[in-house]
Amino acid sequence: MSEKKVSFWRVFWPSLIATLVISFIGWIIAFSVIGGIFSSEPEVKDKTVLHLTLSGEIGESSDASLNGSSFSINKVTGLSDLLLGFERAADDDDVKGIFIDLQSVQCGYATAQELRDAIHRFRKSGKFVVAYLSGEVVTQKQYYISSAANKVYGFPTSTMEFMGLGTEMTYFKRTFDKMGVEMQVIRGSNNDFKSAVEPFFRENMSDSSRLQTERLLGSIWKDLRSQIAKDRKVSSETLNAIADGLKIKRVEDALKYKLIDGVKYRDEVIDMVRKKAGGKADMTNLLAFEKYSKTKFKNDQLINGGKSTSANIAVIVAEGAITVDGDEMTSVKICKYFREARETKSIKTVVFRVNSPGGSALASEEIWREVMLTAKKKKVVVSMGDVAASGGYYIATPASTIFAEPTTITGSIGVFGVIPFTGKLFEDNFGITFDRAQTNSHAMLSTNRRLTEEELKTIQAEIDQIYTQFKKRVADGRGLTQKQVEVLARGRVWTGTDALKHGLVDKIGGLSDAIAYAQKKAGISNPKIKYWPEVKEDPVADLLEQLSEEESVRSSLKQTELPKIMTDSYKMLRQLDQMTGIQMRMPFEMVIH
Repeated sequence: MSEKKVSFWRVFWPSLIATLVISFIGWIIAFSVIGGIFSSEPEVKDKTVLHLTLSGEIGESSDASLNGSSFSINKVTGLSDLLLGFERAADDDDVKGIFIDLQSVQCGYATAQELRDAIHRFRKSGKFVVAYLSGEVVTQKQYYISSAANKVYGFPTSTMEFMGLGTEMTYFKRTFDKMGVEMQVIRGSNNDFKSAVEPFFRENMSDSSRLQTERLLGSIWKDLRSQIAKDRKVSSETLNAIADGLKIKRVEDALKYKLIDGVKYRDEVIDMVRKKAGGKADMTNLLAFEKYSKTKFKNDQLINGGKSTSANIAVIVAEGAITVDGDEMTSVKICKYFREARETKSIKTVVFRVNSPGGSALASEEIWREVMLTAKKKKVVVSMGDVAASGGYYIATPASTIFAEPTTITGSIGVFGVIPFTGKLFEDNFGITFDRAQTNSHAMLSTNRRLTEEELKTIQAEIDQIYTQFKKRVADGRGLTQKQVEVLARGRVWTGTDALKHGLVDKIGGLSDAIAYAQKKAGISNPKIKYWPEVKEDPVADLLEQLSEEESVRSSLKQTELPKIMTDSYKMLRQLDQMTGIQMRMPFEMVIH
């Protein structure tokens, strides 16, 4: 009898599936075990010095995820974690001080201000903070944060920036011209400061855009200088002269002008910090601040979220562009958080943390409604982050009190819409033409034909109606007249300092200040804070965070990164592609250097 042949595929597919299943189970077990190790409680011994490495992005909440397109690990350090860490460390008898290692930190100046405030509050406990500046280039933002410390040291050969503030805008008009794309832009009447759309139809800044940008930069620079001057006991005028004269090029120059306290290698600073803690250099425990703060924050949230206690203060965090649904700050999620906080009986007050440049007008109105309904039952206090502009300001208007940092970018009370005309793109480049049949004059609206005068007027009227509603929301929420709002509107942005002068915000301060104020106003003696979105244990995210700290992993992953100008341009064009409906966005995408 001949032996019967078995098909290769009958063996291959079952074997492959079995291998994948076994591998998948193995990864789950590995992640669970490693995640359990990483999430263990850090041991705080006597004479501990917490070591805080400020590097990479600082956002509102901690997160770590794998970027499949670039094979990189996206890690975000949560500001809330850091603030709670400073607070807990100040009350921890075993913690003698904090050593801050400042590297390439990515955050806005308002976030940097909150970190400075946290350092100052910690120092009031009588404990020390030593900051160390290192890297190829020490940026102004690194130095600005570090200047709040008791002592600041720098790596001997690092170069250093201290030259004032500036920003560079990117414009796409010529690109669109070459492609045969024309942007049909409709702004609210008199929205001359609403320059978010200028990159799509201009080659440079308009006079209005330049005016508000220079005013914004000048106000922030003045505030930074005054704070550094106070901490370093150098006059604000001297700091301005140093920047104008480009007198600081290296860390040694900063020492010469008394901006830092010494030039030392990292091991020298660590030995000095250990001795400062009150023990021998080799006996003091140096503990990772980030793990300490994150564990404290997680434990605090998991307890408050459990059955043993009931939270009485809600902190709802809203970060990113406002959309109805998607990956960033969505009305679906934020509205849900407000309903849950409103319906939770133990919650006495709500702090709404907003860090958003705005976005969809419809989504902004949905969130506004939930904030307004909550404010009728419980006091809502808003804390603004780096930016709370346009739609980000719109959703804050029902609050009883609004906090902003001096460098917060806010206001931008205005509306716009962008509709591309792509007919020439297809016709001139690909020979594609279009024809239409329709029952009524405007039945077939398309990006492949220009809008008619009547259609433009109709859209303009709709935008003006939403703009009028925006101004009414501001007038009603802030107790201003329509005339007063009109002067402050037109899409213009303001710093927190200027917004306070004009009545757009109530107080200068950060998230901690807003929470303390809400607690006092609600008569809460024993605060138990619960954050939305809720904090959950995530072993995979913990594993990715640990991997991102490995130097070999970081260096290999960086090889896949695209130049920053390309990623920034792609991000801006992607935002344009995702804009649906009428928009409430801040007037520009601005990175302050």
